[in-house]
Amino acid sequence: SGHVQLPPPQNVTLLSKDFDMILTWTPGECSPPDVTYTVRYESQERMEKWIKVPHCKNIHRTSCNLTCVLRNFFVKVRARVKAVSGRFQSPWVESQFKEYHLDVELAPPVLNVNVKENLIHVNASFPLATCVESFSWMYDLNLWEAGSEDKKKYEGIFRKNTVTIDTTALRGNYCLSARSSFQSIDFKHSKFSQPVCVLLNHKG
Repeated sequence: SGHVQLPPPQNVTLLSKDFDMILTWTPGECSPPDVTYTVRYESQERMEKWIKVPHCKNIHRTSCNLTCVLRNFFVKVRARVKAVSGRFQSPWVESQFKEYHLDVELAPPVLNVNVKENLIHVNASFPLATCVESFSWMYDLNLWEAGSEDKKKYEGIFRKNTVTIDTTALRGNYCLSARSSFQSIDFKHSKFSQPVCVLLNHKG
């Protein structure tokens, strides 16, 4: 074409992070300041057909969230990105293949803890994109007395369900922590969330 080519984006990675599928990259060396990026993806259902991603055309940022663009969460996809500046463009650079359902990485849920007289109500909220809310996300909850290793476990709680714990027999400082879990071919888990601690039946 006789054009000078732009340096291509580097470190192009399709990343499953915190329930999302995101393409990330870094600018090519010596990229001009006005450079923008355009992303497309293909799925193994229809190889060689690269599909446009409307919200990732001529963008300045160096990531593109593909979660709700994917039509099938059970098929491997890959994405590609090119740099554009004026009438110059770089070659496309492709990521590796990933499949949402198998490769999704879970974030710990955020716990909402509500202490009533002799009860604690706990529910977990997840940073979920609307298009994946129907998946059967679960969470596991641990309760323990601060300083003790002995944890009471509540496992496989459906995402929208609240756990109610009777605290009549508990006295002192108790902590709660939860992790997200998800059944694909095997069980996947996030790390446990930062503990939330509450003082129970404190007479004072």
